Amino acid sequence: MLSVTFLGTSAARPTVERNVSAMALVREGETLLFECGEGTQRQMMRYGVSFALSEIFFTHFHADHFLGVIGLIRTLGLQARAEPMRLYGPKGAKKLLGQAIQLGVERVPFEVEIVEVKAGEVVEVGGGAGRDGYAIHAFATEHGGGSIGYALKEHERRGRFDVDKARAAGIPEGPLWGKLSKGETVRLEDGRTVGPEGIVGPNRPGRLVVFTGDTRPCAAVVDAAQGADVLIHEATFGEEEKELAKEPGHSTAREAAQVALAAKARRLVLSHVSARYSISAEELVKEAREVFRETTVAKDGMTVEVPFSD
Repeated sequence: MLSVTFLGTSAARPTVERNVSAMALVREGETLLFECGEGTQRQMMRYGVSFALSEIFFTHFHADHFLGVIGLIRTLGLQARAEPMRLYGPKGAKKLLGQAIQLGVERVPFEVEIVEVKAGEVVEVGGGAGRDGYAIHAFATEHGGGSIGYALKEHERRGRFDVDKARAAGIPEGPLWGKLSKGETVRLEDGRTVGPEGIVGPNRPGRLVVFTGDTRPCAAVVDAAQGADVLIHEATFGEEEKELAKEPGHSTAREAAQVALAAKARRLVLSHVSARYSISAEELVKEAREVFRETTVAKDGMTVEVPFSD
């Protein structure tokens, strides 16, 4: 299972319908949090996102993207959490996050490790435990101050095992099938050796979920999102505010759609919507779909399932 739950989809400030930036990605029971705007802890309770998480990823350090980490860590501490927490972000993360936690939390009863990440790096899990079946890649975005985005990229999966061909080759069902499916050559009781060729298909791609954070449309995002199953791209403004979007480093819905089209993504989800738009943000969806049809706009509490392409 791989899914994304949007905890906050508003730009800059909360509204009655939308909280500020936060998104939970759940993969095979593991929860990863991206951004942590104020009030995220309440949004997690409201929408059923587990507090049993160990990692939070920040794209940059504007207040609407990180202030909620103070309340979340305080809440976890009051719940007697003992497991360590790792916080990832671009240059400046150690100083800024460290100061925020020190000022806002009386006592942190568990270890909080802060890791600074550069564009182009694979984000390793703390403690050297490694990630199971996927990697998280940081990529450059254009929002000032060394902002970054994150791409969760699953490892390739084994090819499909053709049961009929295995039986036709006289391979008995059982352990030998398991070995063949892993790419091993097996020896049969009659002395024959059989390899996986022709019985096991080619490796299949894993899934790719890309989260941009705040950014102007740029080549680095297009590169990171090539073939993405889901591209989550900010769309702060509509086309009528195209010039306004440039100075603070934001995108319009149409520009986000152009990125998705160039990246050949399968699905585009718009987020970080200005408070000037309605909860449905119909005008943003309409503008984006003129360029990229498979577009939706995120709402707080919305969960997007990410199936395998095959």
